[in-house]
Amino acid sequence: MGNKIGIFVDAVNVTMNGGFGLRYDILRKFAGRDGSIPSRMNVYLAYDQQRVEEDESYREKTERFSEVLRDFEYKVIKRPMQYYEDEETGEIITKSTVDMDMAVDIVTQADQLDKIVLLTNNGSYVSVVKAAQQKGTRVELVGFDDMSPELRKEADMYISGYLIPGLLPIESPYGWGEIGSRVRGVCYDFAHNEGYGFLRYLVRLNENLWITDSRFDESPYRTVFAHVSQFEENLDTDFLPSRHLIFEFDLIENDKGLVAENIELVSAP
Repeated sequence: MGNKIGIFVDAVNVTMNGGFGLRYDILRKFAGRDGSIPSRMNVYLAYDQQRVEEDESYREKTERFSEVLRDFEYKVIKRPMQYYEDEETGEIITKSTVDMDMAVDIVTQADQLDKIVLLTNNGSYVSVVKAAQQKGTRVELVGFDDMSPELRKEADMYISGYLIPGLLPIESPYGWGEIGSRVRGVCYDFAHNEGYGFLRYLVRLNENLWITDSRFDESPYRTVFAHVSQFEENLDTDFLPSRHLIFEFDLIENDKGLVAENIELVSAP
């Protein structure tokens, strides 16, 4: 019997920090890439109760989002946002119980889970991750923009959601990894004196994400040549190589082999 996994997603946090358009079916495939069985799949959704009552379009969009997730067998946990006025400044402060609800569920359910896949960039979850790990549960973190460095370091594994094939929309007439397609990856090697380097991108989902050297047959990664002239204008290449800069690029085949063209930075710490 496969290991039991739990998926916990703060939907608004993810959407507001680079994860707009996230494919929850692909997320489920990623979480179970090693044959693990989904036991808990919770999506926490903070919503504006007043707007639901007054804005039909917003209400229908919220319901449609929930229905799509239920088709993929996620449990949608809705929590209304609460508004408070700061007495000193008059500023309206928005709060929700989503963070607390998700944290409690992770800690209480970790006993029955072998692995947790967590989607948030909120650094306050560091203590939650530690508590789950102390129960013997592996915690994998998927993020996009503005990820908390402390949270990233505490997780057993961190991967940028930009790098997971199909997880986010991408404009390309070809499937991810095909010649002519547009993919995302990182620059893991760069020779400043020579003006070129190599980009690594993920081509399939399996249990071997740790085998980053694409020369091994079991590695799920591929490597492509990248000349400095193909990087976007004004990019400071002094920061290369980097594990944290995410690039989007075209896969082109020429007489020299596979090369990356039209390389654009899509995410940075």
